[in-house]
Amino acid sequence: MRSFSILLSAVSRLRSAATLAAALALPAAGAHAQTAATDTTTAVCGPLQPAELCVDFDASRSVDPAAGPLEYRWDMGDGTTLTGLTITHCYKARARYQVVLDVVVPATGEVRHAERTFDVNLLLKPVLNFSAGPTLKARVGQPVTFDALDSVLPDCQSVVVIWDFRDGYTQQGRRVEHSFRKAGRFPVRMSLRGYGPGACAASNCVSQEVVVEP
Repeated sequence: MRSFSILLSAVSRLRSAATLAAALALPAAGAHAQTAATDTTTAVCGPLQPAELCVDFDASRSVDPAAGPLEYRWDMGDGTTLTGLTITHCYKARARYQVVLDVVVPATGEVRHAERTFDVNLLLKPVLNFSAGPTLKARVGQPVTFDALDSVLPDCQSVVVIWDFRDGYTQQGRRVEHSFRKAGRFPVRMSLRGYGPGACAASNCVSQEVVVEP
């Protein structure tokens, strides 16, 4: 089997992710009770960081002058097979996949099996994603459910989810309820506080604005 030069790239892209189960370490019993906030800082949190489930592959720099045009067959590792010089595939779950590329030489019918393989690990990057519902608008006294969805810090042994509702109250837990006592715009912050080992980030936060009407 003749070898040839193939230069490929795989780039993960952010896309809206479905709600996925994630193992988060919850606080001790009783820690879900709502408490007055002691942190009155105005630190700015970033936008939501959903799970990265979509991957791009580009083989446009592949060359084999002697073979002529080439065809590309991609086994995406989840039962999906795609063809093309450049492809995009969105997985349904955060997991680790092995992508295998077969190259076909139409001029000779030669099939170069497993010409390249790629390790696509969607579990490496943090996910900071939460929902507020049923909508981001509520009325004074109306319970709003906040869900950390698939948020996770992969490098941490345990993670605590902390909510700052920006109205003087905080709460802990992956899924909580909160009722605002006055009208206004509240940039609710969700923080993931990670514990051990050394590579674990101490804290990460994102925010979404909830509009509360009288």
